[in-house]
Amino acid sequence: MTELKFASRPKLKRPVLVIAFQGWNDGGQGATLAAGYLARLWNATRFAEIDPETFFDFQATRPQVSLIDGETRELTWPENAFFHARPEGQDHDVVLLIGVEPNLRWRSFTELVVGLARDLGVERVITLGSLLADVPHTRPAPITASGDDGELIDRLDVDTSRYEGPTGIVGVIQDACRKEGMKTISFWAAVPHYVSLTPSPRAALALCERVDQLLETNLDLDELEQAVDSYTESVSEAVAGDEETTSYIEALERQSDSGEPPGEYEPDIPSGESLAAELAKFLRDRENDGNDSDPPTA
Repeated sequence: MTELKFASRPKLKRPVLVIAFQGWNDGGQGATLAAGYLARLWNATRFAEIDPETFFDFQATRPQVSLIDGETRELTWPENAFFHARPEGQDHDVVLLIGVEPNLRWRSFTELVVGLARDLGVERVITLGSLLADVPHTRPAPITASGDDGELIDRLDVDTSRYEGPTGIVGVIQDACRKEGMKTISFWAAVPHYVSLTPSPRAALALCERVDQLLETNLDLDELEQAVDSYTESVSEAVAGDEETTSYIEALERQSDSGEPPGEYEPDIPSGESLAAELAKFLRDRENDGNDSDPPTA
């Protein structure tokens, strides 16, 4: 497996694999924010990565250039990295795969991930995703789940996903892991479509809570909860001057409070992209004024 590069080969005990990718599977960056937060809480150590050369179209997913100390340019390629950790109080390890959805050779990419999971003795695979939906930013993010254990999903008190249609790399990997005999579950958090360009700590919090519930890790989510409060305040301030948008959000709140599934209310409002662009500008201006509302990352 020449595309898989190791910095070390950890010895792990009954590991669980948690997976999140930027891209189609990551509305509002909810999934990768959640995985990054888990990696930081668990002091996860990076031990391997997948070489991007054969899995990316670099005109579609371009390398990023950043300035170091305001002078030296540093090039960062799209990456998919593996981390390992032993959460406090647990008798098993956790492996995290955090990265970017590949453009090319999904089957070969999946074979790398599943092959490593098999070699490490992974018993359960948890994939994380976030999707855009008609939900308000002022309420907890709804979670749906899919997997091979319906009783477990019921016990976690989440709705079973009934989605049918195009899937992302997490769906492909989940299917391959299931066929390899690993237990699988996929959690998806709903993100307000009108703030799709803004990172959603509310979605990340909902996903972390479900992982915590499943693994019984007793996570400290205080920092993420504070980020949710700041996010909610900032978004509310950003849309307060637009009566049409405010009315739309109030309708979404009533729908959420009534227990109705998202997606039934479709008023004539500005597009999600235009609202998100306005909100992103508002949040940048707010940050420049000294009020940092960015959620924590790994």
